[in-house]
Amino acid sequence: MNNHELFETAWQATQIGAETLASAHPVSVRKKGDRDLVTDVDLRIQRDITDYLTHTTPQISVYGEESSDQPDLAAAELLWVLDPIDGTSNFVHGLPLCAVSLALLHHGEPLIAITRAPLLNRTYHAIKNEGAYLNGEAIAASGTTDLVDAIVSMGDYAVGHEASARNQRRLGLTAALVPRVERIRMFGAATLDLAFVAEGATDACVIMSNQPWDTAAGTLIAREAGATITDADANPHTHQSSSTIASAPRIVQQLTSIIEAANTPGSQQPHQS
Repeated sequence: MNNHELFETAWQATQIGAETLASAHPVSVRKKGDRDLVTDVDLRIQRDITDYLTHTTPQISVYGEESSDQPDLAAAELLWVLDPIDGTSNFVHGLPLCAVSLALLHHGEPLIAITRAPLLNRTYHAIKNEGAYLNGEAIAASGTTDLVDAIVSMGDYAVGHEASARNQRRLGLTAALVPRVERIRMFGAATLDLAFVAEGATDACVIMSNQPWDTAAGTLIAREAGATITDADANPHTHQSSSTIASAPRIVQQLTSIIEAANTPGSQQPHQS
């Protein structure tokens, strides 16, 4: 199968999940860790999409957020990476900021990406080197040139292991950004943080993590829309990065300099010009 045939497979698979997400209400909600929720709907969507992909592309394994085993992303020639519901806490509480996200990776690099947010009537997609689209229309990252004019979204604060220490870093970073940007936002779904940068609704997002189910699809969509994707140290983003920064190209240097300074103990924050 070529990329376009694989894209059609991904399109149908995510449609299955989006229809469930749009119509279902969680019956069972449990904690799989500290403040980390999973519902019967997450599990149903993962099962249904996995079944479809396994039947349609049996030669390609599926790795979902609720999977028990983590594959070697770089070693896999092709691998589906699925988040059945990104933003589960939002979904449980009736907030529409949640999405089904699917990417096809080639040795860890995204080739195909679809993010469906049915409660927002938004479907984002990208094929490598073919641009990014929202509901079938081409999209582009913002042309903002000065960070002070930028809306920047922050990824979720940490839960689970060493959450307190990790959140001190996030709090420091938020404090450093607040006086230097137009507004800070937090949406609670990394896939949508990246999608909103792709469509130019926000100018950047700062996600201090890099779980493949959260970022694989969104980074391809944002990159194909013209955004610059790095880690917190301004290095090119890969599946091995520990953080995910997506930004309008003209403000990336301003943004990453603040992030780097905030992450350096005892450093002076750069002055706003």
